[in-house]
Amino acid sequence: MVRVLKIFIIAAVICMLCSCSWWKSYPVGRGAPADLYRNGIMYYQDGKYDKAVNEFLRLKEEYPLSKYAVLAELGVADSYYSSGEYMTAESNYRDFMEFHPTNENLPYTMYQLGMCNYNQMLGIDRDQTNTRRAIESFERLMARFPSSKFAFMAEQRLRECKKRMGEHEFYVGYFYFKRGEYRAALSRFENIMQNYANLGLDYKVSYFHHETKRQLEKTEEH
Repeated sequence: MVRVLKIFIIAAVICMLCSCSWWKSYPVGRGAPADLYRNGIMYYQDGKYDKAVNEFLRLKEEYPLSKYAVLAELGVADSYYSSGEYMTAESNYRDFMEFHPTNENLPYTMYQLGMCNYNQMLGIDRDQTNTRRAIESFERLMARFPSSKFAFMAEQRLRECKKRMGEHEFYVGYFYFKRGEYRAALSRFENIMQNYANLGLDYKVSYFHHETKRQLEKTEEH
């Protein structure tokens, strides 16, 4: 295998680090499997993601032992990702990880898995399940492949996810504070101080943590 420019380039990644080599791939040769692979690439680059998926799936089904078949699996996942079908893309990335646990494109796949959840994160007043799942994916990537370029990228996203979690906790804590439910509020503020420090929330959290404790003391005096 030789390192070439990553064919399935995700637009958001290009904005961060353009013209880098992303994942190891085969040079495209000649023959039916190579032609299908090349067609998939062309459709992908033209933004015709449905047609790209069809070409990659056909390649997998008709030539499962071809050296291009594994790359076609990534092509399917990337096509769904680029079309905004994150749940389907996530499922395909997970399948790739399960069936190819030692593949050299695994760091990329793990990063994309985290990005599927990252792109589905909701506002701070909503459920944060996808944020938590993104955090888990990015942390798993960083632990397993700490020297990978994708681990560096995951670290940046991880900070954003943790800040989102901290902001969510503050939103809930402030809600309890305004309702006079000071013990519930204090628990939220302390959770932020313990798990989401140095993310730009410290000053206001410290203030409301102090105020909450003060209000608790006043309440207990009565």
